Amino acid sequence: MIKIYGIKNCDTMKKARLFLTEHQLAHQFIDYRVDGLDAALINHFCQQLDWQLLLNTRGTTFRTLPDEAKANLDQEKAIALMLAQPAIIKRPVLDIDGQLHLGFSQDQYQQLFKSAV
Repeated sequence: MIKIYGIKNCDTMKKARLFLTEHQLAHQFIDYRVDGLDAALINHFCQQLDWQLLLNTRGTTFRTLPDEAKANLDQEKAIALMLAQPAIIKRPVLDIDGQLHLGFSQDQYQQLFKSAV
């Protein structure tokens, strides 16, 4: 089963979930705000995805953080920020049989699911 991680009110998440639904791809949506998030999951993400890509530095949540919270970031500090502010995680994180993919574009998903589309 495909798992898609994110937050429900994110426009990119809505597009990704719509793509999966329209292509009749069974999936489970995990909402960080509703279902929770723990260090084990973020560490799992960081094993396959670069934490610097996983940390959404372009979003409003990151930009509104105090400068001291953004200074000298390393993986440990980034994980702590992601736990405290789940909206700071780039979305969606897609888990296809244990293989993680980050973000959404029509082309990316068509390539990932080429046998189904």
